[in-house]
Order: sequence, then C-alpha cells, then structure tokens
Amino acid sequence: MPRALLNLVMAATVRIHGTPPGHAPDGSGGGFLGSGFFIAPSWVLTCAHVAMQGEGREVNVVFETGPGSGETTVAGAVVAALPEPPAADGPYATAHQPVPPPDSGGWPAPDLALIRLLRPVEHPCVYVTERPGALFGGESVLFSGWTLVDGRPTRLSGRCEVMGTYGGWSDADAQIRLDGDWLVPGVSGSPVVDPSRGEVVGVLKSRLGGSKGGTSIGVDRLRSLPVPAGAVTAETDDVYQAVFHAHDRYHADRHNSPVSTDSTWADVQSELRAGAGRALGPQQRVDLLGRLAEFPPPVSTHSLLEQLERLPGVHPRDHRPAPRGWRDAVGALYETRDRDGALELVLRYCMSVIAAERPYAAPSTVTAEKSLWEWVKRIAEDRLPRELRHELTLLWHAGRVRADQAHQRAPGPASDRPVRRPDERPFVLLELEPRGWERDRHDWRVGVSRPGGEVLPVAEDSHGTAFADLPSRLAAPLTEAFRRCDEPDSPAVLQVAVVRAMLGLDVENWRVPPDGPPLGAARPVVLRCSDLPPPETDAEAGERLARWNRTRNALMRAEVLDCEDGLGVPVPEVAELRSMAHETVPVLCRSGAGPGPDGAAGLLRVLDGGFGLALWRRPDGRRADTVCTDFHRRAADTVTGAGTADRLPHTIHELRRGVHAARTETYWSDGVALFWDDPHHPLPGSGQLLEAP
Repeated sequence: MPRALLNLVMAATVRIHGTPPGHAPDGSGGGFLGSGFFIAPSWVLTCAHVAMQGEGREVNVVFETGPGSGETTVAGAVVAALPEPPAADGPYATAHQPVPPPDSGGWPAPDLALIRLLRPVEHPCVYVTERPGALFGGESVLFSGWTLVDGRPTRLSGRCEVMGTYGGWSDADAQIRLDGDWLVPGVSGSPVVDPSRGEVVGVLKSRLGGSKGGTSIGVDRLRSLPVPAGAVTAETDDVYQAVFHAHDRYHADRHNSPVSTDSTWADVQSELRAGAGRALGPQQRVDLLGRLAEFPPPVSTHSLLEQLERLPGVHPRDHRPAPRGWRDAVGALYETRDRDGALELVLRYCMSVIAAERPYAAPSTVTAEKSLWEWVKRIAEDRLPRELRHELTLLWHAGRVRADQAHQRAPGPASDRPVRRPDERPFVLLELEPRGWERDRHDWRVGVSRPGGEVLPVAEDSHGTAFADLPSRLAAPLTEAFRRCDEPDSPAVLQVAVVRAMLGLDVENWRVPPDGPPLGAARPVVLRCSDLPPPETDAEAGERLARWNRTRNALMRAEVLDCEDGLGVPVPEVAELRSMAHETVPVLCRSGAGPGPDGAAGLLRVLDGGFGLALWRRPDGRRADTVCTDFHRRAADTVTGAGTADRLPHTIHELRRGVHAARTETYWSDGVALFWDDPHHPLPGSGQLLEAP
C-alpha cells in the first residue's frame, strides 16, 4: 500500500470498546470489541457483531489521527444494524442462514452497523466507493485495523486476494471471500481498500479459524438500510442519505479548500492514476459528488431508477442492491460505456437531477442547482462537441422554468408528481411453487414489474425452502423489491402467485422483516393463481377480459354466493356464474379457501367462471354458527366504496391496517383475502424463471 494511502486509512480507523463500569487498562473505559472506521463526520461504520456487544447499544470509539496526536475517546450509539437482532431470545442467525463463518459473532450477513458519536470531535474520514459490486475475484485488497498484542491494542494492516463470493450474487447475505493473510481477532469491522482505486470497498466481517483468509461485506450493502416510512421531510430522516451526503460534502470541502495543505483522498487517487481512462478523474468526481450532496435526496429508489432508465443504454435495475442516492447513480453510469460516452451520460444525468422532483423544499436547493449547472457547463466546454453543449443549455433553461414554478408552489409531498392509476403503478411479484417430491418445501421467485408488463427478477431459490422458513428467507429479497417500487406514502402492491392448493395461504399475516408489522398491514397484498387452466376458447378469453374491464371502469357491486340467511349454500355452477353482470365481485362467506384443495373448491368454481376479483374470509377461528349478516353488509359496502378494481387492494389494505391498529370498526374484515388477477398483466410462464431484459 502506498504510504500516503496507508496514512489516510490509518488516520480514519478506530477501535470499538464497550462501556461497562470500571476502567480498562487501555484507558477506554471498556473492553476491546473490534475495529471500525469513520465513514462521515461523527459516523463510524463497523460490523454489527462488534458494535452490538456494547451495553444498551452504547460503545466507546477510540482513535488517533496521526503519530503523536494522542488518543481520543468519545461515546457513541448504534443507530442501525444490518440485520437488527430479533426481539425474541436465541441466536442471531435464523434458520435459513448458512452456518456463520468463525469469528463473526454468529451474526448473519450483511453484519454492518452505523455508530453515531454523541459529541462533536474533529477526525478524518475514509473515501467510500460509489461503484456497485466493486469486487468479483482476483483483485488484491488491503485492510487496516486493530488487534490485541499482550493485552494492548496494536495497529495491524495486511493484504488479501479476493477469491470469489460466499452466497448468491442476488442474495442479501452475499459475502466476499478473502485469502492470503492471517485475519487475527479484533480486525472485524476494519476497512477493506482497493489499492488501485484508493477507495474503501468493504468491511472485514470474519476470519477463518486456524487458516488464512475470511470474508468481507461490500459497502454497497448499506443501501439495504430501512427506508423511512412515509414522506421524507429532511435529510436526517433517512440515515443512509444523511451519512453519504455528509461523506461527499466532507471530501469535496477538504479537496476544494483554499487554505488546507493536507493531502486529500482525491490527491492520492490522482497519484495512483485511479481515474486513467475513466469518464471522471478523482478531482472531478469528488467535486461532482459534493455538489450532488447539496440536493435533497431522490424521492424514492423507484423514481431514481426511472430517472436513470430514461438515459440511453442504461439498465440500473441490474444492480443489486439498487441505487438509492445520487452518488449511487453516478457509480452506475461512468463505467457503462467508453470514456466519452460515459461522460455524456453523467452530464445528462446531472441535468435530470436539476429537473427532478424534490421530497421537500430546502432554501439551498436553488444554489445547488446553479452550482451543478456550472460544473456541467465547465466539463462540457472542455470535452463535448458544440451540438451537445447547446442541447444541455436548452435543458438548463427548460429546467429553470420548471424549477421556478415548483418553488412558487406551497411545499408539500409529491406536489408535482404525475398521478397514475393504482393499476399502473409498479408491483412486486412473489411466486411460490411447491416441490412435489419434497413435501413442505417450496421454490420461489421475487420480481418487480416494469411498464409494458415485463417482470424483472430480484432473487430466486430453486433448491427448496421449508414452508416454516419462507417468511424469514424471503425477508431480504422482498425488502429490496419493495424499495425499488415504493413511493412515499404509497407502498407497492405485493402480488402472491400460488397454486390452487395454496390459495388458503395467509401471506398477509407474514412479518417481513420479523420485527415489522404484518405484510397486509404494511402494504396491499393480493393472491393470484399460477396453475389456473387457461380459457378453452377465444370466447371465454374475451368474456374474462370484458368482465375485468367492466370492474376496472365501472362501479362494482358485491354478491355473496355461498350463504343465505346465515346458512351455507353451494356456490352456483359455472354456467350460472358466467351469466352474472360483469361488474359483480363474488364474496364467499362460508366456503373460503382452506388449507387444502377441498377447502378451495368454491373459490375455484368462481375462478372458472371468469372472475378476476373475489373476496373471501378464511375459516380459521370462526364457528359454523357464526352470525354473518354484518360481514355481508360490510363486504358489500367495501366493494361499492372502493368503486373500481384498481382501488380494491388499497381498500382492503386500509382494513388490515385497522385490524392491526385495534380499530374495532374493522374487526369484521379480520381474515379477509382478496383474489386479484389482472388479465392485462399475466403471470410469467408457469414454471419458467423470470426473464431479464
């Protein structure tokens, strides 16, 4: 490692200590737990299994900024851990996790934690890469941390080689395998540095007991930090955005300071020729990211992905985790093409940032827009042809008109967001398929929709997951998929495709993540049938489409089909069902789908009748002599009140929220399930993998 780079890394590396009563020999006030590093002013990144050993999520952070500077100890609080420990007692690893590597504290990946200092102190920070998935195999990486020698803390640095990954490329628990050096106790939480780029790309997680090497976690896994519920009204509402905006402002301020003479990360990266052949040199990059950090963050991951997809030849949804902040999008762009082509994309992206919707109003935004335009204009004048410079100038003036209009409006969430029908919004698709030769095990696929009906894969498992483990195994893939589709105050619909025998699955009661609310209280959840026979004739197909279009465009009405005067009656035959008015929504009171095929017989007859909508209540916990008049009345009011098919999932979602919040007026809907199968958005081919573009 070049000495200048090593000095920068060591200056930002810290020790993590506990805070129990008493006095430790090293003067920290608590026992040595592991290593960490300053990622932004007052923020330390380390491993969760290191930080969470602190009593009450409190630790001491000990650091020295250079030779002879003396040690500083400051208290810190763990603000976020990935994953958070479950509320119940027991090991941190869940049933779906592989056996954790030795010396990881038993904490499953990503095993990251952010510590916020409890008082202000001056300290240096590392430079963190904005590139997604920076390591694949064969690269050399460096690390610097702390260990104990004869009971005293001692600095330690070394070199490893990337051997590949531990876990799937789309798994949230994927880890980078390292070999070539001894990773001794205490180095967990140390920064992993790409010496050719001069940037931090990961965090050391574990060592292999009795042999060289271990694992690390890519820093891009921080993108999976929880997204705030509801609209963001300030940068501090979202920990991820707050940390990385502070990171990028820190490095831009120090590099552009007219008074400081200290060597910066951008200076060292330039000496390494880290930007050779790239769209942006280190100084240009740090300047750009600092200017982007002055803007309010993107409204959502979904809006950022749409913004990037409007650029030619860019497929940001291929990145896992998906970009979340302005800097992440830059990292996804400037290596997508040759040097000049990538630069054009970056400049066009900057213009889209200037014109983008804001989650909240900030007085400094006007200044940030002008500052970014000045940067774009300067870079374009040096390196782009006149025609493109003229086009960018037109975009700037058009953006100023839009921005002036937006600034004149009263600030409010989504004030200028285009209104889209609920059924035109993106949705998340979960497909569950039982393995016939392994009872109680299921294959699954998670995908997100795109305009035009395409479903892009997020994650899948074709090796079989035990039924009881499905909620925990699917927690990370579903969370990533939700982040790609959710908008503030508008969670995306979860469509769950199951075979007919599984229509009784109460997936709306799953808790994802385990400490979160039931899925049905968090977002709209609907069921689809993946093995429903297709229409036998064109006439039947046309009838089904006409029935759906009627419920989509006209006022719906409910019809209870299996209960009269409180007594169960057979669901009408298919021919009679097909004769019902197209705006009819079948409601099943007594013959809701049970756990097996017999319990779903009434519902299947309804589906054979060509209905794309059906409402039923599950039989669990309901006596045969239950008086059901109130259910009939309220179900009919709910369907009529929703108005059209595209609003019904959101109406049922509000009822489930009410049940979870203990609102007695919603108790009648406890256990209600919704079948919602839009023929305009058919499921991907049965048994086929979700196809990437």
